Amino acid sequence: MATVTEESVRAAQKRPDRRMLTATPPAPMDLRVPAQVRKDLRDERRARRRGPMPPGNPYPSWTTTLTTFTDPLKMLLENRRRYGPVFTLRHGHELIVWAISPTANHEVLVSKADAFGWREGRFRDLWPLMGDGFFAIDGDYHRQMRRMLLPGFHADAVHGVAGDTVAEVVAAVEQLPAKGIVDINHWVRDTAMRVALRVLLGIDREDDEIHRIANAFERALAFHGYSIPTQMLRGPRTPYARTQQARAELDGHVYEEIRRRRAAGDPGRGVLGLLLQCTDGDGNPLPEHTIRDLAITVMFAGHDTTTATFTFLTYELGRHPHAREALLDELDTVLGENDPTPDQLDGRALPVLERTLDETLRRYPIAWIGPRRVLEDVELDGVMVPKGVGMFYSSWATHHLEEFYPSPMAFDPDRFLPGGQVEQLPKGSYIPFGGGSRMCLGKRFAQYELRALTAVALRRFTIDPDPADPLKMSFTPTLGPKNGLRYFVTRRD
Repeated sequence: MATVTEESVRAAQKRPDRRMLTATPPAPMDLRVPAQVRKDLRDERRARRRGPMPPGNPYPSWTTTLTTFTDPLKMLLENRRRYGPVFTLRHGHELIVWAISPTANHEVLVSKADAFGWREGRFRDLWPLMGDGFFAIDGDYHRQMRRMLLPGFHADAVHGVAGDTVAEVVAAVEQLPAKGIVDINHWVRDTAMRVALRVLLGIDREDDEIHRIANAFERALAFHGYSIPTQMLRGPRTPYARTQQARAELDGHVYEEIRRRRAAGDPGRGVLGLLLQCTDGDGNPLPEHTIRDLAITVMFAGHDTTTATFTFLTYELGRHPHAREALLDELDTVLGENDPTPDQLDGRALPVLERTLDETLRRYPIAWIGPRRVLEDVELDGVMVPKGVGMFYSSWATHHLEEFYPSPMAFDPDRFLPGGQVEQLPKGSYIPFGGGSRMCLGKRFAQYELRALTAVALRRFTIDPDPADPLKMSFTPTLGPKNGLRYFVTRRD
């Protein structure tokens, strides 16, 4: 039996309580458009006084701004070839430093992460919907928030709800027609939202209420599909006004759930249950708005990655019959007539599925950009970047650098064979879920859910892209198919 010593007691007393939030929350953001523009320009002037900007094109350019929303991958790779891995471009009114290399990625995410802030980066655009969730907080407040939620995303916790995830997926797959045309992106978005609400957050409601919550969330999130000039409009009947109305409806559902659980004296299941057991530094329950912000962020992260990744995966498999046949052979051999068990979703039991998912996330990393604000003068991949300027790294562009991924536009799951080319790459070359202390908290859950969706759906159905509905890309804060994507679905014998 272990002996309790005075030293161990003192160590335990110093150890932070994972269920206590003592850090001071950040001040509210000023989202008035003129104020944001003035601040961006003021920060640029101060940055220029500190030192020269990296090479690039700092002048206003309609072509650059437009290409950011139509073909950003081509734009980023061309400018990298022209200026090197760290370069400067002006997007609209704002000067942005881009860093496109494994070295820069590792510095931003790990070795020099403290030199960059999230709250003042372009993810601040998510604040009207997400509030002070993970995309808009830094420092101790972020670390404590993350520590509170970690138990819900631990390997054992995710494995424990894998059965519930499979059950939700099976119910959704069984609703597909035996033969017909389906907007798979729309179908999987509904499925992933139900999983996020019921399994991740632990909200046990009837299907119609789950649908109302999901609908309010989607209407609020639609704001980010508009162009930047349109997002800047204010007033009645603007997209901003509509997203605030949808947010109010969404908040009503979330606050109702919080109050219902507190009135019952039962925190309940899921991430929401974890948060309801946490307190502030004085031992008081967390404020409702704090729980709300984290719950909405979990909803966003818990369904967006799954939705787009599954849509892109089925799109690529439809275009690459050999890759699809290899995956189907594995599913038929390992699963037979059965749905996957939690143990079969651990990433080891279905290796062909695993590398197919890995290659999908290489070609289409959903968090395709990582906006930051430079908090101190810092060197990125050998180039000095002054304090105060906006900075982006791009997993999508890095995943398509030919010196690291030969024939980068090709879909080739065998890149990820054990001992293959990907294992020899430097740190920062493959970062679909970010890295370091800001690694996606829901990574493990997202992987389980994607394995379940792919295994259950493809075991039952052949899913082929509709040639009449070509893939069009949407470049909001996340990567996705624009206006959905239609497929022919046919039940397999």
